[in-house]
Amino acid sequence: MTDPFVRLDGRATCLIVDCRGEAPAILYWGRRLPDDLDPAALALLGVRQEAPCSPATTPPLGLTPLIGAGFPGRPGLSAHRDGQGWATWTAITAIHRIDAATVEIDSEDTAHGIGLVHRLHLAGDVLRMRTTLINRGDTALSVEACDAPALPAPEAVTDWTLFEGRWSGELQTRRVARAMGAVARENRRGRTSHDAFPAILAEVGPCGEQAGEVFGVQLAWSGNHRLWAETLSDGRAYLQLGELFLPGECRLAPGARYTSPDLVCAWSDAGRSGLARAFHAHVRARPQHDRLRAKPRPVHYNTWEAVYFDHKPAALMALADKAAAIGIERFVLDDGWFLGRRDDTVGLGDWIVDPAIYSDGLGPLVAHVRKLGMEFGLWVEPEMVNPDSELFRAHPEWVLGTPPAPQLRFRNQLVLDFGQAAVREHLFERIDALLREHAIAYLKWDMNRDITHPGGAGGAAGAHAHVLGLYEVLARLRAAHPSVEIESCSAGGGRTDFGILDYTDRVWTSDTNDALDRLTIQRGLSTFVPAELMGAHVGPADCHITGRRVGMATRVATALFGHFGVEADLNAMEDAERAELAAGIALHKRHRALIHTGDLYRLDRPESEIAFGIVAADQREALFSYTQVTEPRGYFAAPLRLDGLDPAARYRVTLAWPGSGYPASPLFAALGEGAVFSGAALMAAGLQPPRLKPQAAFLLHLERIA
Repeated sequence: MTDPFVRLDGRATCLIVDCRGEAPAILYWGRRLPDDLDPAALALLGVRQEAPCSPATTPPLGLTPLIGAGFPGRPGLSAHRDGQGWATWTAITAIHRIDAATVEIDSEDTAHGIGLVHRLHLAGDVLRMRTTLINRGDTALSVEACDAPALPAPEAVTDWTLFEGRWSGELQTRRVARAMGAVARENRRGRTSHDAFPAILAEVGPCGEQAGEVFGVQLAWSGNHRLWAETLSDGRAYLQLGELFLPGECRLAPGARYTSPDLVCAWSDAGRSGLARAFHAHVRARPQHDRLRAKPRPVHYNTWEAVYFDHKPAALMALADKAAAIGIERFVLDDGWFLGRRDDTVGLGDWIVDPAIYSDGLGPLVAHVRKLGMEFGLWVEPEMVNPDSELFRAHPEWVLGTPPAPQLRFRNQLVLDFGQAAVREHLFERIDALLREHAIAYLKWDMNRDITHPGGAGGAAGAHAHVLGLYEVLARLRAAHPSVEIESCSAGGGRTDFGILDYTDRVWTSDTNDALDRLTIQRGLSTFVPAELMGAHVGPADCHITGRRVGMATRVATALFGHFGVEADLNAMEDAERAELAAGIALHKRHRALIHTGDLYRLDRPESEIAFGIVAADQREALFSYTQVTEPRGYFAAPLRLDGLDPAARYRVTLAWPGSGYPASPLFAALGEGAVFSGAALMAAGLQPPRLKPQAAFLLHLERIA
């Protein structure tokens, strides 16, 4: 006997699962309903009559939609035994209440020897769901798909919002009107990818940043994946995401099991910013986030733009001197330090300090950096190998490939097969040795190419095993060196998902440091990731990717709202520019506790502007950013209506940045000294931005005084 309904409650949401039929199905997910609500009455509200030329009973949209149940959409499970037993049909056998926030529902297909376990966990206002498939038969089970549980979308949903992009242009959003049929995205790049981020929003229009109902989901997986958002002809709509298997990649022996990546779901009736706040609260509540609260997030300096592959210890020590002088707290040595590495054609895989450059090893540089009061960080790319390397010459069999098909040329490097235990052990030993030998506080873990030929040992597909092997190595390094922070970089933002964040402390948002491009990229990622995990650096005045020149004030204003850093040649800066950068670093340090713990409020503005704020949980303090990206259509921008404040409070509003050169507006002249306004006025009427030229930005600091 099983419970007819299962209910989980969050702070502002609730989930109700209907278990009366053969398959568990989500009856309701959204705004929290009264505790005494009768689920049976709720179910009755949605009962449909028989439609013409349709089944007498509507096929269920279960947590795993099944072919054997007659579901007309995409099945959540596709498995067979040499072409037989493919029409899976399960019945609920048990419901386990793990705790107040977690339930597991067991189902069985006894005819075909298949078991399913659906695990649902609702904490705060974020729902995490996963599916476990168990082979209970006595022969191997070939699995073509086993997705995370399907999430129904209310019929009131009008639009899907997808996340797409490219290298140096990640996490752009595209809204698609919901219509009959499916919106599908597939990723076969072997990593999360720049162009098909595994997330989608379901919006009840009109939905904006500050108002409207929206559902959001992300698949916590760092490899190949499939996204499916479908509206059936009967009007039902659902979201279904899961790992995308290559042929033969998931074959379960008798008794073996496969567990899908988690589907991480949030809901908001306060617009897309409210959705972001729900995801941020979830990320910050993870136990591993405690390590990031132990100290302020240190301001980075990365050497790449300053030296590229031209490493000279004396010059690097002088660069460290300049970095420390402007307030940098962590000095990161990028590519070019290891054996034979003079350009990107040689050396990857040989993780030994090059004695031809560093005759005394890295020790003197590390000691110098630490003497200056900074932490030392190091760039590595362990998943890759150059054909011109000692490692490849010794172990060509360690590379992913699909012979006799030729490898594609891709950044002069090949991908090591992390599905092989010997590869994982070798790479762990090399990185572990570096961390034991040197006082390294931070690893920038990079992955600069797609996996285009993911054939593993013996010729089997190896993309799935590679991701699991990566997770294993990262977990071992974290366990062996718990104080070392690890960044996930993948040619910029190619691997920024919740799966990789279980093993890392920071993501590199994009390889572009063009502040205007970064504004939209950071806005996209901020839907899921809070500022303290989002690498954001001040780049050079002339961005080497876009060729655009952006002033220091705007570069600082953009990078300020992340894990702040600098990636520019300090030697090439004039004294005035370096002094302005130092002032920006000091500004970040003054406000980083707020930036890295506060609530995000993105503001609805025309495409020519981007504006948002970070508001303290107690509403005593806030920092708002405004950037005039392009020329406005009219003479004046619309008033900037702030959000998230206490309407009954009075706030002193001060122009926090830039320090000089702001327009001669009477209002901004007053803000230069600090002016007092009510929270109600700032939110309802707003304040008038001055006339700004494109690329100009300003920051406002608000402090409650009454």
